[in-house]
Amino acid sequence: MKKTVLITGATGLIGQEIVKQCHAEGINVHYLTTSKSKISTTSNYKGFYWNPNTNEIDHTCFKDVTSIINLVGASIAKRWTKAYKKEVIESRTKTAELLQNTIQVHNYKIEYVVSSSAIGIYPNSLTKYYDESYNEISDTFFGEVVEQWEAAVDGFKSLGCKVAKIRTGLVLANKGGVLPRLVKPIKYGVGAAFGSGKQWQSWVHVTDIASLYMYALKYQLEGIYNGAAPNAVTNQELTKMAARILHRPLILPNIPKFAMKLVLGEMHILLFESQRVSSQKIEEKGFHFKYANLRPALENLLH
Repeated sequence: MKKTVLITGATGLIGQEIVKQCHAEGINVHYLTTSKSKISTTSNYKGFYWNPNTNEIDHTCFKDVTSIINLVGASIAKRWTKAYKKEVIESRTKTAELLQNTIQVHNYKIEYVVSSSAIGIYPNSLTKYYDESYNEISDTFFGEVVEQWEAAVDGFKSLGCKVAKIRTGLVLANKGGVLPRLVKPIKYGVGAAFGSGKQWQSWVHVTDIASLYMYALKYQLEGIYNGAAPNAVTNQELTKMAARILHRPLILPNIPKFAMKLVLGEMHILLFESQRVSSQKIEEKGFHFKYANLRPALENLLH
C-alpha cells in the first residue's frame, strides 16, 4: 500500500514543491483547504475542507495517514495591523490545536509530524552565528510568533507523535516569495540594498527546503533544525549578486531604514533584521544541500 501524508499549506510556495517531490517518490498527498472549490479528488492528491476559525474539519483527511507536514500560516509579508498580528499567530496556533484535538477525538494513529517554523526566533545580530541550541528569543513580533508557533506544534508530542520543527530561512524561488520582489527594481535599474546592507540573510533554495522536509519525513528526524543553506550572505551581497546575474547596474544609494518604516510600518524589520544561522545539525544527519552557495542558486532561479 502506498504511503499517504497529510499536508497543511500544500498550495503555498514550499507546499507546492513538497507535493511535487511526494508524487515523484510515489507518496499520496491529502491536503486541507479553506476553499471548497480547491478540493481535488485524484488518486494521489486528495483535498479536504477545514475552517480553523470555526473549528470545522473533515476528519477523514487523516484516513490512511501516519505523517503530517504542517506548513499552514498566514503570510507575514503584509502590514502588521493589530488585527492582522492576531491572524498571523492564530493561523499557526489554532490550526495545530484543531489538528491535535481531531486526532484525539477520533483516535487516529499519527506517528510523525514535521512542521514549519522560522529563523525569526533568533535575535537580530551582525556577529552571532546561531545554531539550534541558542535559547534567547527575539523581542520582535516575529520572535513572539515563532515562540507560540513552536509551542503549539509541541502539542503533538502528547499524542505520542515524533515531532520535528524546521526553522526556515529566506526562501528563494522564481515564482513567489521574496526573490521576484527583490529583482523587479534591479531589472529596472533602481535596485539597492537596505540600510547598511551588512545584515545577514540566511537563505535557502525552494527545492532544497522541500527536500529537507522530505528527508526529515523519510528518516523521522526529531527536534529543531535550521532550514537554511550553509553559506549565508549579507543583504548587500545578495543584491549585488542578483544584479550581476541580471546584468544590471546598482547605481542608487542604499535605502534608509526610516524610509522603509514609512512604507511598511513595523513589518519593515523583516528587511533589516540580521540572523546568520548554522546548517551543521541537519548536514550531520546526512542531508545534502544541492544549492549550498548563492550564485548557483540565483543562476538556477533567474535564468
